[in-house]
Amino acid sequence: MLTEKQVSEIREHLERAQNPVFFFDNDPDGLCSFLLLQRYIGRGRGVAIKSFPEMGEQYIRKVTELNADYIFILDKPVVAKGFFDKIEQINIPIVWIDHHEVQTEAPDFVNYYNPVLNKPKSNEPVTALCYQVTGNKEDLWIAVAGSVSDSFFPPFYKEFKEKYPELAINTNNAFEVVYNSRVGEIIRFLSNGLKDTITNVVSMLKFMFKVRSPYDILEENLKNKAFHNRSEKINEKYNKILEKGKELGEKPGKILFFRYSGDLSISGEIANHLLYLFPKKVVVVAYAGTNKINLSLRGKNIKDIFLRAIDGIPGSTGGGHQDAVGGQLISGDLEKFKKNLQDILVLSKP
Repeated sequence: MLTEKQVSEIREHLERAQNPVFFFDNDPDGLCSFLLLQRYIGRGRGVAIKSFPEMGEQYIRKVTELNADYIFILDKPVVAKGFFDKIEQINIPIVWIDHHEVQTEAPDFVNYYNPVLNKPKSNEPVTALCYQVTGNKEDLWIAVAGSVSDSFFPPFYKEFKEKYPELAINTNNAFEVVYNSRVGEIIRFLSNGLKDTITNVVSMLKFMFKVRSPYDILEENLKNKAFHNRSEKINEKYNKILEKGKELGEKPGKILFFRYSGDLSISGEIANHLLYLFPKKVVVVAYAGTNKINLSLRGKNIKDIFLRAIDGIPGSTGGGHQDAVGGQLISGDLEKFKKNLQDILVLSKP
C-alpha cells in the first residue's frame, strides 16, 4: 500500500487541482480509480487511455482541449517521453499512480507513486490505492469492484459484505467474487461501457459521477436503460467467445491457446475467465485484429515466460504482472510465438 506521507501528498494534489484531467487505463481498475478520485473532490474530467502499450503524445490534445490545470495518470505503466516533454514545457503538474513493475522512468517533475517501490513492496490495484487516499465509505462498492476486477481480494471486502450482504458471498478469492456474485455484474457493466463509442463512454462517466449506490447500476431504470441494453449486447458476444474458449480448455494439455477475431477486443477478460475455469492451465488468448495480435496470458510466473517467448520477435511488446501479462505481435508472428512458448514450457517442466 501507499505510505501515510504518500497518501497525504496525493490528497494535497487533489485539493489544489481545480480543473484536473484524469487519464486512466481502459479497464475497470483504471475506471474505478478515476471515479474514486473524481467523486472525492467533485470535479475533473476522465479520459480512458486506449493506446497500447504506452500512453502516447496524442493525449496532449485532451489536456489543452479541457484546459486542465492538473494531470493525473492512473494504472498505466508506460508513458511516452514526448508526452512528458510537452507537458513540462507548459508547466502543468502531473501525478502518476501505478502498481506495475516500473517500465518508464518518471521525470523529476512528475509526482510518481507506486507501491512496488515502497518497503515493504506491494502491488495492490490502483483502485485500492485510490480508496486508501479517499476513504469515502459511500464509494466502498466502487473500490471493491475495481479491486477484484484486477484479481485482488481487498481487506475492505468484509466491510462491503456487512453493508451489502445481498451482493456479497462468503469467500476470500477475487475470482469467486467476480464470477459468482453481483459485484461481477457491476464490473461487466463498467467494462462493457468502456467498449462503447467515445460519446457513450463520456455519457457513462457522467452517469457514474452521479450514482450513489450499486443499485443505481444493478436495477434497470430510465436513467441507465440505454447502458444496460448496450451492455447486454456485448455480454451476448462475450458468452459466445467464452464458450469457444471453454471447448479448448476441456482438451488435454498444459496450454489453453485460444485465438479469436471479430469486433470485440476482450482478450484480457476472456483470459481471466478461462483461468478461473481451468486454473491448472497456462492460458493464452490471442485477439486477431487487422495487422496486430493482442495477447493476454495468465499463469504462474507467466511474465518471465512471456518475455522469453517474444525475445527476438521484431515489433513485439508486452508487460504486466508476474502472473498476468498482455502483449502485442505482428499477425504473421503468432505461430512463431506459440512455438517459442511451447518449447519454453516443455523445458520448464519439473
